[in-house]
Amino acid sequence: MGSITRSFANNIGSSGILVASAVTNATVEDVTAFGTAPSPATLVLISTQTASSSANISFTTGLDSTYDEYIFKFINIHPATDASEFQFNMSTDSGSNYNVTKTTTFFRAYHDEADTTTTLQYLADSDLAQSTSYQRILREIGNDNDQSASGTLTLFNPSSTTYVKHFIATGNASTDGNFTMNYFVAGYGNTTSAVNAIDFKMSSGNIDDGIIKLYGVKKS
Repeated sequence: MGSITRSFANNIGSSGILVASAVTNATVEDVTAFGTAPSPATLVLISTQTASSSANISFTTGLDSTYDEYIFKFINIHPATDASEFQFNMSTDSGSNYNVTKTTTFFRAYHDEADTTTTLQYLADSDLAQSTSYQRILREIGNDNDQSASGTLTLFNPSSTTYVKHFIATGNASTDGNFTMNYFVAGYGNTTSAVNAIDFKMSSGNIDDGIIKLYGVKKS
């Protein structure tokens, strides 16, 4: 048995674990390479679109079987119309129609700048029950020069032809009434067809400004 092997064996306790004295600054600094640890889930940027008085922003490519999870990040969405709502819909025909049937939930927490009102509430007028309508993500966004809304929409396994299409959205808006409103939306597209396009638009007027990024979550 070589000297290195004997030295290593002498530092193994009865339980088969290295004793504490075996690991020192000297032993660690002499290591020339460590094994590769499993890499965490990584976001891969697929595409970016910037609104400029846009009636809608559609993603008709990039949603496929490459990833099991896709994340849209919407950054500083600024509406042309005060108190309008940012919403989305899904397509199974590459954007020819945005009319996937959805069942969803919607609640929010808010607090005003005057520190007079705080509320957590479910909004039944913003959920859907087997509806093909656009789903609201952010409500009552102000159109003052300094007001906007930001958040994320996560879509799970859109290419599945077995299961419904789950999604979760959350975001925050600076509203027309000078509130901060945090929104929580979730549900599923009730289709076993692959979803391959997503459309975003305001409930009224254009998306005056803002950025939407589409990411894929790298498979482990």
